Amino acid sequence: MPFAQLKDRALVSVSGPDAEHFLQNILTTDLDILAPGEAKPGALLTPQGKILFDFLISRTGENAFWLECRADMSDDFIRRLTLYKLRAKVEIAKSDQAFVTVAWGHESTPSQSDSTAAADTRFPKGAVTRSYGETDERSDLAAWQAFRIAGGIAESGSDYQLGDAFPHDVLLDETGGVGFKKGCYVGQEVV
Repeated sequence: MPFAQLKDRALVSVSGPDAEHFLQNILTTDLDILAPGEAKPGALLTPQGKILFDFLISRTGENAFWLECRADMSDDFIRRLTLYKLRAKVEIAKSDQAFVTVAWGHESTPSQSDSTAAADTRFPKGAVTRSYGETDERSDLAAWQAFRIAGGIAESGSDYQLGDAFPHDVLLDETGGVGFKKGCYVGQEVV
């Protein structure tokens, strides 16, 4: 099973009694259908509906989430989330689990007991697993990029610039990153 360590990714932790409600009201992802062990795509949009930040979100507990985003944008992402926080009872911080590893192939399904791994729902079931923690250095980043591109999965930075694209421009609506039945969120009127 091939894998790659993604050193250009970071984890933002959002937790607290109001975490799910807080995120559900500002992100494109429908958290009501986010199952444990899944990593779903999503975005935080501008009021005009363009992608300000893209990420993969996974549950780490009842009221706790990891948002995997570009490492170079993680501080800005935290600042923007904090701006929307107001009086919500949530903690927003960079996670100590700084390493993101992706594995692909037919044997990459995470076990139910592994809370540091999640199935990447942008790909067919069981095709890609993301894990959070250290791994050995034998990784094949070029093979991962080729696999991702062949699957039609766009990522900001390498495929489009943040602030320039709408969710449907980068197929977020096709990969489960836009909840059309979840209600309002920032930029939803345009989407």
